[in-house]
Amino acid sequence: MSIPSAGIDPGAVEKLRARFHGALLRPGEDGYEEARRVWNGEIDRRPGLIARCAGPDDVALAVRFARERDLAVSVKGGGHAVAGYAVCDAGLMIDLSLMKAVRVDTATRTARAAGGLLWSELDRATQSQGLATVGGVISHTGVAGLTLGGGLGHLMRKHGLTVDNLRAVDLVTADAERLRVNAASEPELFWGLRGGGGNFGIATAFEFQLHGVGPIVLGGPIFWKLSDAPDVLRFVREWAPTAPDDLGITLFARLAPPNPFLPPEHYGKPIVGMLLVWAGDPASGQKAIAPLRAIATPIADVVRPVPYLFLQGIFDGGAPHGIHYYWKSHRLPRLTDEVIDAVVQRVESITSPLSQISGWAVGGAVSRVPRDATAVGEREVGFELNIIAAWPPVDPEPLRHKTWVRDGWEALKPHSVGVYTNFLSDEDAAFVRSAYGERLARLTALKDRYDPGNFFSMNANIAPSAAGAAPKSIR
Repeated sequence: MSIPSAGIDPGAVEKLRARFHGALLRPGEDGYEEARRVWNGEIDRRPGLIARCAGPDDVALAVRFARERDLAVSVKGGGHAVAGYAVCDAGLMIDLSLMKAVRVDTATRTARAAGGLLWSELDRATQSQGLATVGGVISHTGVAGLTLGGGLGHLMRKHGLTVDNLRAVDLVTADAERLRVNAASEPELFWGLRGGGGNFGIATAFEFQLHGVGPIVLGGPIFWKLSDAPDVLRFVREWAPTAPDDLGITLFARLAPPNPFLPPEHYGKPIVGMLLVWAGDPASGQKAIAPLRAIATPIADVVRPVPYLFLQGIFDGGAPHGIHYYWKSHRLPRLTDEVIDAVVQRVESITSPLSQISGWAVGGAVSRVPRDATAVGEREVGFELNIIAAWPPVDPEPLRHKTWVRDGWEALKPHSVGVYTNFLSDEDAAFVRSAYGERLARLTALKDRYDPGNFFSMNANIAPSAAGAAPKSIR
């Protein structure tokens, strides 16, 4: 495993610069401070060198440079992991954010997306043709990280997870080898890349299957007072597992923001809500969601025909870059009364107006994919629940927000059956095992084959086994 370097030889950097097409940034140089920043403002690490790659050749050069010097390495796509995996201290940060190429093929309904693309950028390209793939609920999330971890999204109940729509990956391995990985060329590695995160290499491009979506779809949020949460969530636990595949269901509970969707008298008061996205015929969608409108008395109902792009970015305002974040998550098979009580109690004791609990109803096409088809963990019908603390950088008592998350996470732990890989934060190796379950042995064998020295360790790490082969030399 590489260790942080106390310093990177400036002469070596200059030699690399002569062959490198992108930008190489050292501390103190123009652009360095901006490039080292990631979404979570609490992450404040300082790489010894940032390699802003212009293409896969640059990525391979950067890997060789780090391997030859035993540097710690991090890889930045969108930089959206709450743990700040994208940025290391003292070592080499391999930054893909300049790699923005995207190509849509309407004949085959596929898209090729470079490793530095954000979901908003991919969505704009595909939606110009009335197409989309499954991906994300925050539009400034990176395509690469979300995909490699599995990929939740508004369309998943109809079209599966993001990895279920992945057709190929261009990969640079720990040996600086460039591979085209798909079900025919490298079936076992392709299996591992669909859920195994950044453990096996750097994904420089993805090929996705697209589907006809929008550009206008039926969707939007419905809000209720928190006092109605028990009725709302009990209804959802019985209704969501058999809801039509066309319906994406995202849950949230928080203090009401000063949002034009909401009556001003509810600002700052606790609420529960759902964001609904219907990917089928709008008239059928109105009938499908009618039972939700009959629960208690919503304080606002904003479900209507809107651009799909609008719904993909509707949560962006609640997740800005630069504020501080901390979260913990559980996969729950059912919203039991005890779970519902714990959710309500967390919102009643919330410590920041920026914090929230988010959830996703999993089922439909996601749960019909065989368990062993990809490396993704739990696929069965159930709910992902994420307790998210957020606070401004100037907050004098950040620990209280983390304690709020941890206490809620502990309360839900007896009801948990695992955790979604992309929602891991500061958990130990036991929770990586929990995320992958019985798939971990197969993933460890892949790690032994493609990265036995754990060169790619800034991630939800799958450690190589003691029996793994020694790293290959780089020539």
